[in-house]
Amino acid sequence: MSDPRVAGVGLTHFGKHPERTGRDMFAEAGLAALDDSGIDPDDVEALFYGNFMGELAEHQGHQGPLMAEAIGLDAPATRYESACASSGAAIRDAVRAVRNGEQDVVVVGGAERMTNIGTAGATDALAIAADDLYEVRAGMTFPGAYALMARSYFDQFGGSREDLAEIAVKNHEHALTNEHAQIRSEITVEDAMDAPMIADPLHLYDSCPITDGASAIVLTSESYAEEHDLDAAVAVTGTGQGGDKMALHDRQYLAESPATEDAADEAYADAGIGPDDVDFLEVHDCFTIAEVLALESLGLYEVGEAIGAAARGETTRHGDLPVNLSGGLKAKGHPVGATGVAQVVSIVRHFRGDGPRSDDVADAETALAHNAGGTVASATVHVLEVQS
Repeated sequence: MSDPRVAGVGLTHFGKHPERTGRDMFAEAGLAALDDSGIDPDDVEALFYGNFMGELAEHQGHQGPLMAEAIGLDAPATRYESACASSGAAIRDAVRAVRNGEQDVVVVGGAERMTNIGTAGATDALAIAADDLYEVRAGMTFPGAYALMARSYFDQFGGSREDLAEIAVKNHEHALTNEHAQIRSEITVEDAMDAPMIADPLHLYDSCPITDGASAIVLTSESYAEEHDLDAAVAVTGTGQGGDKMALHDRQYLAESPATEDAADEAYADAGIGPDDVDFLEVHDCFTIAEVLALESLGLYEVGEAIGAAARGETTRHGDLPVNLSGGLKAKGHPVGATGVAQVVSIVRHFRGDGPRSDDVADAETALAHNAGGTVASATVHVLEVQS
């Protein structure tokens, strides 16, 4: 059993594309990944595809076969739905399928069309990732939910809105050179502090935008890559998945993420590494507080310490642990079903030297992708390493 290699990557621009269909966007990303890999589509044995709100945004279910057709595949195709972690879950199953010898070549991807239904429609659609009976019907939205998590964190461990603003400033700065990013504008701490309130203590710049976009990668077995002389030095060496109670009121703690902890422990053990081995990472920062919770749950910071990491410069592109060099969900954008795979695309491009911030991690060998669903009721973690 060997670790799958990433043979090709593809990405659309993330942003507002209300006139484009999901299949149109995925065709762009999927065909780009296939072209990048140099692999004949006839060799692809399966498609693993992530999408969350297709029925609501496009009145379209059963998207797996539709997306396979869009990129010219004659292969089994399965759609994965795990809220914002949909394509992270797709990656996990694809990795295991290649590892255990079921397939030698697969495409993994995701897409989401959101802006065509407007802000209110997208907010309502996203809310179904929470507990409808006990949260949604009571008026819960995800800005409100993450605001509760932020307040709980501040109460237990300290921190301030200014600490969160530093995270937003960092991720906006990281996105400036990312040609695929939705928001490529620099902001200051003052801008973030003065922005309109969304749900106290979260303000506009603490929140990711509503986004359209698609992403795709091609995974192959090591033997296939060697046999076909592919340039595929990046391997997925660890994979993990965790879960937690759906509703916030059923959890013991609001300021910790057991699903991420479990996913990380499994991924680290699978890859044979520990948190200290991670050189850079992409985390699920749907809100600025989510980056803090992720870093602590991934074991990269002690609980209560990650809140000041951006302000101290530790997670900036020049810091010891660069986080979200793509701009993260905060600035790159968050087309829900595409996000997990997009994180891997960003990491692979940095490793290959053709990413927008590759020079900042030129000597890196190990990276991590963290994808979360809802208020982290589900989470996936993947370890990627450069193989000699």
